[in-house]
Order: sequence, then structure tokens, then C-alpha cells
Amino acid sequence: MGGQGVSDSSSAEKEAILWSPVILHIYDLTPLNNYVYWFGFGIFHSGIEVHGKEYGFGAHDFPVSGVFEVVPKTCPGFIYRCSIQLGRTNMSPSEFRTFIENVAAEYHGDTYHLISKNCNHFTDDILQRLTGKGVPGWVNRLARLGALCSCLLPESLQVTAVKQLPEYHECGEEDGADSLPTPTTTTTTTHEPTESDDADQDNHLLSPSTESDVVFIREVHR
Repeated sequence: MGGQGVSDSSSAEKEAILWSPVILHIYDLTPLNNYVYWFGFGIFHSGIEVHGKEYGFGAHDFPVSGVFEVVPKTCPGFIYRCSIQLGRTNMSPSEFRTFIENVAAEYHGDTYHLISKNCNHFTDDILQRLTGKGVPGWVNRLARLGALCSCLLPESLQVTAVKQLPEYHECGEEDGADSLPTPTTTTTTTHEPTESDDADQDNHLLSPSTESDVVFIREVHR
């Protein structure tokens, strides 16, 4: 009897280890959220943490993966607000890596759209696939409202992109099989201010800064 109890306890512990929490991290895009958050509104960025790494979706001008990886709760360019655990997954780290690389093929940087395909749509999709749950309604409420009246929004907010191309470098054997490729971004030459500069400033708010540890996920080509 006692031996059976120990065996059952050991099995339960092993099963618990296999299940990784799926955590939604939410960030403010603007300090104005502090004033409108309590009314159920705000402009938010979100990322999904699985196996100790956070994944998000950002914009650029090229038909390659816009899915990126950062240290949890530290997505550059945004203000961390809170975290919500919304379930668990029994995928191993290697299985999840394959999963996210396949998903990355569906989220190219040049397909990012503030209203119809933004970072919160990405996290909602991942959550649905992993747990059957979606992001809380308030996280992406602005996009849903915008879908109803997108004709009233400035064009610079209807479609957003930044001119940064993630380049991927193969890792050497010494880096290990699970190591990630290190991205770089193309640089742009300086120019005189133009009328489009204001739109570019808006775009910066909606894409992760590449000056910090942002690693773009290499997609699986189908």
C-alpha cells in the first residue's frame, strides 16, 4: 500500500513537470492606458511565455517571419503591465519549438495590420491552439472597435510596418542544437524630415525595438 502511494506521487510529480504554464504577458503601448484602463480600454501589446521564453509578433516590410522571442516581461519598446496564466501545455521544449516555427510561417512581418492581424491576434491564436482559451476581451478591444469603423482611422494606423529586415545566421555546433539563430537588421541612411516621419514614429510604437535581445523565429517553409 505504502509503495503504491509513493509510486503514484512520483508519477504525479513527473506529469506536473511535463506540463508547462502558458502565460500571457501584457504591455502598455502608451502611458495614456493608465487613465483609460479602468474603463476597459487601452492600446496593448501582448506576448506568450512557454518554457521560459516569450514570443510575440511584430511588423516589418518583408515576407518573412515576424514572430520573435524575448526574455519574459522585457519586450523592448513597451511598458510591462501584468501577466495572466491561461493554461498549460504538455508539449516538450523541442515540440513547442517545431510548433512555433510552423506558426511563424503564417505570421510574416509584412502581413501585420493594426486592426486585423496584430500582436494580440497572434497571442490569441497561440492560446487557442494550446489551451482552447483566448486573450481577455479588453486586451484587443481597440482592434475590434477599429474593425467596425476602420474607415475613420488614419491610414498610418490602419496598416503599420517598420523597415527592418531580420536576417538569420546559422549557429555553429558549439552553440548547441537548441540554440537560436541571431538576427540582425538592415540599417537605413539618414534623411531630411518628411511628411511621412510622423507615420514612422507611430510605426515604432507598434513594433519591437531591435536594439535589445530580440530574436526572430525562423519559419518552417512549407
